[in-house]
Amino acid sequence: MTTHLEQRPTPTMGSALTIETHGIDVIPEQARRGRPLDMFWPWCAGNITLLQVAWGAYLLEYGISFTQALLVSFIGVVVSFFMVGLISLVGMRGSAPTMVLSRAVYGVRGNFPAGLIGYLLMLGWEIVNVSTAVLASGTIASRLGADPGTAKVIAFVVVAGLVIALGVLGFDAVMRAQKWLSWLTLAMTGIFMALTAHMIHPSVLGSHPSGNGYAVVGATIMVFCAFGAGWFTGAADYSRYLPRSSSRPAIVGWTTAGGSLPVVLLIGYGLLLVGSNPDLMEKMAADPIGTLAALAPLWFMVPFWLFAMAGQVAGATLDLYSSGLCLLAIGLPVKRWQAAAIDGVLMTIGAIYVVWFALDFMGPFTGFLITLGVPEAAWAGIFLADLVMVRWRAGYDQRKLFDPSSQGYGSVKWVPLVLLLACCGLGFGLVTNGYAGWLAWQGYLLGPLGFGGPDGVWAHTSIGVLIALVVSFVAYLPLARRVAGVR
Repeated sequence: MTTHLEQRPTPTMGSALTIETHGIDVIPEQARRGRPLDMFWPWCAGNITLLQVAWGAYLLEYGISFTQALLVSFIGVVVSFFMVGLISLVGMRGSAPTMVLSRAVYGVRGNFPAGLIGYLLMLGWEIVNVSTAVLASGTIASRLGADPGTAKVIAFVVVAGLVIALGVLGFDAVMRAQKWLSWLTLAMTGIFMALTAHMIHPSVLGSHPSGNGYAVVGATIMVFCAFGAGWFTGAADYSRYLPRSSSRPAIVGWTTAGGSLPVVLLIGYGLLLVGSNPDLMEKMAADPIGTLAALAPLWFMVPFWLFAMAGQVAGATLDLYSSGLCLLAIGLPVKRWQAAAIDGVLMTIGAIYVVWFALDFMGPFTGFLITLGVPEAAWAGIFLADLVMVRWRAGYDQRKLFDPSSQGYGSVKWVPLVLLLACCGLGFGLVTNGYAGWLAWQGYLLGPLGFGGPDGVWAHTSIGVLIALVVSFVAYLPLARRVAGVR
């Protein structure tokens, strides 16, 4: 009987136009390549988007000062991406995608719920990224006096086509494209800042009063949940080709830097713009792309459009590539490129519905994705506890990852699975979601646990996501070695 380890051929190394033949199998030694620095580019490209500038408005709406907002953005972003870096480390150690390595914690079949949640989250953000790019194209076309309807159709074909093509081609195409997209967006960022720098007024920045501790903590949690935490379930997918001799600190460091630097830079600039021009706050929150487009001169609209598109393409590409691997990890019996193509079709259908048919969809849908942040955080806490207590030294038995009858990993591990469900119940009880009425059932523990109820100061901080992460991590630490069967 052949296994995933035995049936896959070695791919052509380094060819961006050759379809990747490896899927969820363990990458063999002869196919491993690259260096830790390569981890900087996908995470930079996937997170350097104009929408990050709008976070200047979102943070100041918490009623905190400019200095507090800078500190909040730095802590929330860097800590969340540091955790992405830690999960990337196990990609090098285990040489398999994140949701396959997760089988060592939950069992080969017991990992299905976590894999399904991870897939839905990534597919959802693909749809959001593509839809945002298309809607932004209509806004920019209107500014140029062009037909927004035609612009949206062209943008949709280009953006969705690029994302699907890169996802189907696979790892080498994704990694090379992300490097070029990083350089493009970094250059456009610099030009946009230079063109709008005259709008920054240091004297006005100090006029924002300081917020209380609740506001600061709430804003920090929101930033943590919005950025690195959304990438946990795909973090190891891009480091699994690295040689096992690669520096561990370098892998964590370059991953953290790639995700953090562009986000901190763009949020910081957003704070400078909005903090200097308070009248932009409401506009930025309602229509960030349109508001930013209005700040730039007319001649910069085409480069501005490229800037906006590049960031959304990069983010959607990372999600589509990882979601294809996730489909394989939960048992879809197809090749990797076929899984990516299937996911691309679903993304296309979702984006078409959002852009051209939905009357009030993006808000409720975004609320659904935020809700999924609770189980993702609970999964990450247990996964990281297993990393600290077991995998840091023992690594992974690669054949057991595909054998539900094996001793050690097995079919279903009930202890971490029950803990995951319990932490989800805890987390859902401590978050509220105003995006959709059908999510109003959340927040049922805010009153009983002393957080002030659904109208209290903690209600909109997403503290349930952080608590799900921390409780699952702390609770599983003393259990990890016993569940794994190691001394």
